Amino acid sequence: MKWSKIELPILPTTVIGSYPRPKWLREFIRGYREGRYREDQLREAFDDAVIAVVRDQEDAGIDIPSDGEQRRDEMVEYFAERIEGFIFYGPVRVWDNNYFRKPAVVSKLKYKGPMIVNEYLFLRRISKAKVVKVTITGPYTIADWSFNEYYRSKDELASELAKIINMEIKKLEEAGALYVQIDEPALTSHPDEMDWAVDVINEAVKGVNIKVSLHVCYSNYKVLKPYFDELRVSQLALEFANRGFRDLNLLKNLNKELGFGVIDVHNRRIEDPHDVVKAINKVLRYVEPECIYINPDCGLKLLPRSIAKRKLEVMVQGTKYVRERLSRKGFTNTVLRRSTECP
Repeated sequence: MKWSKIELPILPTTVIGSYPRPKWLREFIRGYREGRYREDQLREAFDDAVIAVVRDQEDAGIDIPSDGEQRRDEMVEYFAERIEGFIFYGPVRVWDNNYFRKPAVVSKLKYKGPMIVNEYLFLRRISKAKVVKVTITGPYTIADWSFNEYYRSKDELASELAKIINMEIKKLEEAGALYVQIDEPALTSHPDEMDWAVDVINEAVKGVNIKVSLHVCYSNYKVLKPYFDELRVSQLALEFANRGFRDLNLLKNLNKELGFGVIDVHNRRIEDPHDVVKAINKVLRYVEPECIYINPDCGLKLLPRSIAKRKLEVMVQGTKYVRERLSRKGFTNTVLRRSTECP
């Protein structure tokens, strides 16, 4: 399908990535780890869960769904398991009583082959949407959240990871993917590293000819803003609801698309559609409507599934109210854009 022919409604709605696992899947995973189920049965359970959560998203009215990252326990360890050169020592506490298996780099990293291409192909097959989104953890965050016991420096490690992520994105492009999101929640956590961190992200998308979004959340956007123009991605997907929509002024003169976070994923309160309308009205002061996508702040995986779906329904309802108003001004559709500049 030609890019110029892929029309989406103005203010397309999407998700950031993760979605709550069905309770039965969590129980099945526990049973598998206890030896009660075979690996082929686990794969089937994951497939069934993807179908269920994609239906949740599509029933809620989401234009561009993801697979809910149902196969992933954690965003860094999932990819470290699939890259040669990583090992795991044990769980590390990250916050409250939540742990993750922090990987360690102990030898030269090597790309072993496609990591999430089959996930994309399954999602594309079962989704009714025109476009689906694939998410991948970025090289800077993987490097920042890993022990480095082999490379001379963190930036050398991140550069090697960027080459591997680049190969994976190109494999996704070959498979037909149109929209990939790179997740970099750690990006602004070390301001003194931003110059080379941006270079690393640009290395990860070098030679890629599809839409690439960069998701950065719960970060210092004042640190990020000087690099808006340097980042060679199509879109910045940023969190705003959790911060009370502060820092919107930093978006002035943004020359690429914005994935605008209007739903707080760390709060079980279900927003009102008019909250979403107010939020979108605020951002329209700074960004043109044809350059805005609407999404939650971040992944929804920590919420109860019923609340996650209801939040998406509210997000879609509020967006439709704004669309109706924009249609009277001549804004009805937008096209899928892969350019790094908008409009």
